[in-house]
Amino acid sequence: MAAGSMIDLADQWKVHPRHFWLRGLRPAASVRFDESLGKWDVYGYAEAWQILNDPGTFSSDTKRLYDSESVNEHKEGNLIQMDGVEHRTLRKLVSRVFTPAMVSGLEPRVRALTHELLDQAAGGDGIELVNDLAYPLPVIVIAELLGVPSADRHLFKEWVTVMLEDTAQISLVDRGEEAERESRDLIEKWQPMFDYVRDHVIDRRRQPRDDLISQLVGAEVEGKRLSDQEVVTFAVLLFVAGHVSTTMLLGNTVLCLDAQPDWAVKVRKDRSLVPGALEESVRLFSPFPAIARSTTREVTLGGERVPADQMVMVWLAAANRDGDRFAEPHVFDPTRDPNPHLGFGRGVHFCLGAPLARLEGRVALNVLMDRFPVLHTTPGDPPVFLPSPDMTGVRRLPLYTG
Repeated sequence: MAAGSMIDLADQWKVHPRHFWLRGLRPAASVRFDESLGKWDVYGYAEAWQILNDPGTFSSDTKRLYDSESVNEHKEGNLIQMDGVEHRTLRKLVSRVFTPAMVSGLEPRVRALTHELLDQAAGGDGIELVNDLAYPLPVIVIAELLGVPSADRHLFKEWVTVMLEDTAQISLVDRGEEAERESRDLIEKWQPMFDYVRDHVIDRRRQPRDDLISQLVGAEVEGKRLSDQEVVTFAVLLFVAGHVSTTMLLGNTVLCLDAQPDWAVKVRKDRSLVPGALEESVRLFSPFPAIARSTTREVTLGGERVPADQMVMVWLAAANRDGDRFAEPHVFDPTRDPNPHLGFGRGVHFCLGAPLARLEGRVALNVLMDRFPVLHTTPGDPPVFLPSPDMTGVRRLPLYTG
């Protein structure tokens, strides 16, 4: 394995077999049609860039392609599925919470929480990074922003685990009774989280507070108040996306540094390298490997003619290892500059929570290195990755801390 290369670790860590890019493999074509699922897969960086920067041709509303009541459940208020004015207006509402100044102002709280959580985990010669820090830290932060009790995080974990460990692939070809029943069963598993948030939305309509849910309840979009369903869906989306990215980002970065001890020493010595290490881990182990779009017209993509009303899966993780865009694409290099990875998306749907995830990752990683002179994976107790092909991150990461 070349210095800095990460390709041999995917099998060692038992990463999902569909994540071929983690194994140094490159698809035969940058665009291909998957007949079994009725979708177009896009792997090339240039094609991914084209899609993300042309929302008029590549719509975010993919659920319109499914004639399925269950698939279209909770669509109202789903920012990810919105286009145009509706998307811009709703995004603007929450953007006020994620301004650079607001996010920067959270740093003391994030640092204090990191120390508090590590104090609770202290004892022995190791920690389990996900359970002790990478999961609860961003959950507490986003819960406080939304205005829901962070003490309920054991409930959040149960609900989000259902989402993270879902391995089903929704097909546009086969939507028979069994597929519909599976979709419905999954929705029912998620429902308690939506019911929980709905109770808080109803409460804020009666008694507004200084929190994000109250802001959403009182907001107007094109002169109309958001419905309860819209607020609930939006709040659930913010909660899930607001912590999952950080959980995977922190775990993946620690793993990258563990696998490259020379870089671990350099980053410990020069903390200005921490942001670069985080960005490089997002490129190499993109937490959300793919995003979906639907074509609004016929378009040529990677030399292929893609008709209108087609599902396009943009494999950001594969694009982030495209050798046509990145020199030595499988090498971990925190000094890579520029590093135009697509791990947080691009264009109008660029991840709203990216600044917060970066802040939380930077603060937490610095505190970990300050507190633990040794930080290595535990021999005989390897990391356990999420089983879903739609996620790249650990659900368990035991670390030896000396």
